[in-house]
Amino acid sequence: MKYSSIPVAQSVVAHCKAKGIQNIVISPGSRNAPLIIGFSEDPFFKCFSIVDERSAAFFALGIAQNQREPVAVVCTSGSALLNYYPAVAEAFYSDVPLVVISADRPVYKIDVGDGQTIRQDNVFHRHIGYSANLKQDLTHATDRIERYAPEYLNDGVKDAQQKVQAYNDHELNTAFETTITSGLPVHVNVRFEEPLYDVIETSTVIPNIKPVKQIEDKGFEWLPDCISSWNSATKKLVLVGVNDPDTVDQKYLNLLAEDPSVVVMTETTSNLHHPNFFSSIDSIIAPIEKSKDKEGLFSEFQPEILITFGGLIVSKKIKAFLRAYKPNQHWHIDQVKAYDTFFSQTHYFKMEVDTFFSRFFQEAKKTTSNYYNFLNLRRQKYISKRDQYVQQIDFSDMLVFHAISKSIPNNYQLQLSNSSTVRYAQLFDLNPSLNVFCNRGTSGIDGSTSTAVGASLYCTNPTVLVTGDLSFLYDSNALWNNYIRPDFRIIVVNNEGGGIFRILPGKEDTHNFERFFETKHNLNVRKYCEMFDFDYFFSDDEESLNVAISAFYEPSERPQLIEVSTPRLLNDKILLGYFDFIS
Repeated sequence: MKYSSIPVAQSVVAHCKAKGIQNIVISPGSRNAPLIIGFSEDPFFKCFSIVDERSAAFFALGIAQNQREPVAVVCTSGSALLNYYPAVAEAFYSDVPLVVISADRPVYKIDVGDGQTIRQDNVFHRHIGYSANLKQDLTHATDRIERYAPEYLNDGVKDAQQKVQAYNDHELNTAFETTITSGLPVHVNVRFEEPLYDVIETSTVIPNIKPVKQIEDKGFEWLPDCISSWNSATKKLVLVGVNDPDTVDQKYLNLLAEDPSVVVMTETTSNLHHPNFFSSIDSIIAPIEKSKDKEGLFSEFQPEILITFGGLIVSKKIKAFLRAYKPNQHWHIDQVKAYDTFFSQTHYFKMEVDTFFSRFFQEAKKTTSNYYNFLNLRRQKYISKRDQYVQQIDFSDMLVFHAISKSIPNNYQLQLSNSSTVRYAQLFDLNPSLNVFCNRGTSGIDGSTSTAVGASLYCTNPTVLVTGDLSFLYDSNALWNNYIRPDFRIIVVNNEGGGIFRILPGKEDTHNFERFFETKHNLNVRKYCEMFDFDYFFSDDEESLNVAISAFYEPSERPQLIEVSTPRLLNDKILLGYFDFIS
């Protein structure tokens, strides 16, 4: 096996191997050659080559999201690193363990006019779990150090190198422990002097690798008082945001669902299911907003206790409601962080959800109440109204999502892009066997396709991505790689622009709106399929959509894409009309 001759490169690779970080996504370059050599020559690692750094980072994020373990992404120096930032921010707010490893130039070559250099140290400092800025080796290219930075060698080469090695090991141990225990992204910046391509047959470094310390659960001291409050309250709301599949024991969910004083509200991205759960939050709240007795109904809905867990919430309506009608107590359960989304948080249980409920339900009891029935009556009404509405509307985004929600086969991984896509998905009941994901940390459209491609790699079952036209076009380089499985599926709902902006208040039908907000276009999705070797289907009415879907999920030799063209000027009217109709 070959190793880079540069000690710090050997150390980085050894630390990754010791911590079980097996998946390495590499963007080509020269300055990162020592890292590429180390990772690609060791059969322990599974290396992927993605040219576009922005796509590469989201690709890695998708693998980490699916595998629930750290994944490394490796780039050369300069602006390449900055292209990772959107995925780093998404990983930071979604608690995805992304390990960014960037090659850098020596300190003495920064800001002196040398090529492909920027200030890389701490570049993600506002959106990172830890930044490890490794020191340059002194036993490599020592003649250049003597020429450009002789002060580095004041203690002698041997002693100075020992200090460098100790420092680098400490930084690497800290970085990897951070990402493993917290799920946050980390950045490891590695400085290399030329030559970069020299290899040796035996490693010269014995790194000091420390075991990972697990974080302690916190908040149990509040449980007795909280359980007492719970048992006496008659209106308790449990709200779940983004949540990985199969992470909460169903027996605890059943206990919540069977308590008449408890309402459990979930979103498409919650991956939690029970017949008594409320999964289309906006369809519950919109009729109350439009009611003549709005204040009275919202007061009746106002919870005494709110429990939240999972990631960020999509529904703006539930956020507006809980900020206006605050609970007496708000408890949040999460191992890493607790956002005070509703400005009412009173308790933070820093632990896994199952750990909390295993202790909580030892003493928590059901309470007689009409709280569940109050919401359930409204759910039954909107479901009946929704079915009526879908039967009478024209072909549109809403009708397309109604068809998609019924079409996806059992056990698929469903990836959703942001903006209109994830919001339409909230309105319909999905097959509970699906595993649903969406980049809701920053809610951007920039990496949805890349994330889906990465997440599909190790998924036992096929993956389908449902996306809008702008999301798809923006991230089209996601298809520029050799890792797309034949069973990968994409549905592009093409309404010729950013349809979400037609729904938002303050919209005006002007030339400037179409150009700068909606971004009207006439780009041809078929051409992308030809370029990236996808089978292509097209639909622009209900009949052709049903025909396309009927064959779409069948086994194939190539990945497949359906482009569904919907009426740009009608979609918003039909969606807004839905809320009027169910009200």
